[in-house]
Amino acid sequence: MWGRIRYALKPLVIVDLLSILPFYLPLLSVDLRILRILRIFRILRILKLERYFRAMSLIVRVFRKTMDELISSMIAIGILLIIVASLMYYIEPETFHSIPEAMWLGIVTLSTVGYGDVYPQTVFGKIVGSVLAILGIGLFGLPAGILASGFIEELRQKNEREMVSD
Repeated sequence: MWGRIRYALKPLVIVDLLSILPFYLPLLSVDLRILRILRIFRILRILKLERYFRAMSLIVRVFRKTMDELISSMIAIGILLIIVASLMYYIEPETFHSIPEAMWLGIVTLSTVGYGDVYPQTVFGKIVGSVLAILGIGLFGLPAGILASGFIEELRQKNEREMVSD
C-alpha cells in the first residue's frame, strides 16, 4: 500500500491527474469552469517523454548538471535588468513613468529584440541603452555557452564509459 501512495505522490503522476481532472468536472454538475485552467498541465506531460528518448534523457541530465550555473546567469541578468530599469526611470522620467515600464525597454534591449515601441530620448539614456545592448549579447550568450559546455562534457563522459565497457 505504501508503494502505491509513494507512486501517487510522484510529480509526473500528479501532473497527469491535474491534466485529466478538468474532463471530469462536468460530472459533478457544479460550474467550476475556472478549474479548466488545469488543462495547461497537459503540456507538462511532455516531460514524460524523457523515458523513451535517449536524446531527451541527455538534455535532462545536462540541465540538471548545469542548473546552478544557469540560475546564476539568470540572477545576473535579473540584477542587470533592475539596475538599468531604475537608471532609465530616473534618467528619463518623461519617457518611462514607472520602473516596470522601464523594465520593458531593458527586456527588449537585453534580448536584442528591439521592438521600437519605447526608446530613450536623451543622450545619457541612449548611452545606457547602448551599453545594455552590448551587455545583453554577452549575458544572453552565457546560458547558451553553459549548456553547450554541459553537452560537450556529458558526451565526453558517455564516450569514455563506452570505451571502458568495450
